[in-house]
Amino acid sequence: MPKIAVLYDAGQAVLSTFDLDEVLQRILTIARDYFHLPNVAILLLDKETQQLCVRSQIGWDFGKDIIRLAAHEGITGAAASRKQPVYAPDVSQDSRYICAAQSTRSELAIPLMVRDEVAGVLDCQSDRLDAFDKETIELLTLFSTQASIALENARLYSLERKRARQLEAINTIAQQSTAVMELEDLLTRVCSIIQHAFQVSHVSLLLRDEGDFVMRAHHGELTPCVPPAGRLPVTQDPWAQVITTNGTVIEKDLSAASDAFRLFKESASRLSIPLISFGQTLGVLTLHSSQRNAFRESELQSLESVADICANSIQNAHYVERVKQLAYLDGLTGIFNRRFFELRIMEELERARRFGTGMAVIMADIDQFKRLNDEFGHLLGDEVLRQVSSIFHQQVRKIDVVCRYGGEEFAVLLSQTNAQQAEAVAEKLRRLVEAWQFPGVPRTITISAGVAAFPVHGKTRDEMVRAADCGLYAAKQAGRNRVCVATVALAATRSN
Repeated sequence: MPKIAVLYDAGQAVLSTFDLDEVLQRILTIARDYFHLPNVAILLLDKETQQLCVRSQIGWDFGKDIIRLAAHEGITGAAASRKQPVYAPDVSQDSRYICAAQSTRSELAIPLMVRDEVAGVLDCQSDRLDAFDKETIELLTLFSTQASIALENARLYSLERKRARQLEAINTIAQQSTAVMELEDLLTRVCSIIQHAFQVSHVSLLLRDEGDFVMRAHHGELTPCVPPAGRLPVTQDPWAQVITTNGTVIEKDLSAASDAFRLFKESASRLSIPLISFGQTLGVLTLHSSQRNAFRESELQSLESVADICANSIQNAHYVERVKQLAYLDGLTGIFNRRFFELRIMEELERARRFGTGMAVIMADIDQFKRLNDEFGHLLGDEVLRQVSSIFHQQVRKIDVVCRYGGEEFAVLLSQTNAQQAEAVAEKLRRLVEAWQFPGVPRTITISAGVAAFPVHGKTRDEMVRAADCGLYAAKQAGRNRVCVATVALAATRSN
């Protein structure tokens, strides 16, 4: 009757839920209560590393439940290797014994078999010598089959749930790729969807940009070690390996790597998948885990499908961006037009307000341009506009914006710049134009420029443009071919 009762209770525990941890904890509780075992545990076999890892335990000493044993190591390893129970009536006399609790005097390890394959080990320990007789060992062996059934049921259920989540993620990303055309928004959403669906610690997207990778988006629980839009050389592994092989790279243990290499401080393992569209590697989709050995080869198919959808979505978003850019480009000079200036100045002002980094505006004008057109014709005048635009564009940083504001007037937006730095940039541009030899123009071409900086000369779009325009007016009034920094008094006078 006790045998029937214990097997019945074990069977009920197995059928009560598909949550693996909950089932195993119930199994261990039954083993402890029916067999009066102070220490009992279930170790699962990691097939990739061939290690036995404690999944659930009762009574082990603090810290012992994190150990990982080789599949042949210890009494549990012997049971896994032989595929049959191994009993040590006196652990002090058994060289295979590995201490999990100081109170243990005898140990019984029973393999958990699923279709003749070892899935784990039920480890039973007693504080009495030779605590397990033949009948108890037989009953615990029968009992272990219930734990094996629980393992297999939970594994299948977990696998189906995981596949369902992943298929849902693939479908969602595919839908987002057609619904969201803004690249930054798309990248952020994709990271969030993948992190949730694949239950990883963090997801990041690195896109190629002129020989580097740039961190364009990330989402998750870990602490970034790379600043927003941080750049990483493509020659650095694992990125170099991803690019060279166009294949996925799994790094199982990053615990000894530097923070910069890990990208996220708590990252202990990483999976990197190339984003390939029409034979071109656009970037890398990277999944991070705070646990070592977190990624399996079996997960690659779903993740690579996600990466393919991401790559095509990014390529589509790039095309949309290019189309939008055409609407913001000046047809004559090829630089940005006033419409783009109005868009970007608001963004730069907001960034300067939020982060206190400053920004500046330069308003520049080609001196006596009407006279140039009258003397040499509009075709030559257009060529002068193109060459001045090219000088401006080549001499400012990539983060800065050069626009044709209208006619022969230009506007330059300088990020993270104060008045003194902006004046130096404007003066450099003035000197370059003055020294430039414009083909077909027998006289010197010069520019005048006005400079205004946030927040000294203004805090709104109108105040900044007005202040820079006042500086330009002052430069013209002072004889042209010079740079003037706006003053508060001058801006107030000019606006009245």
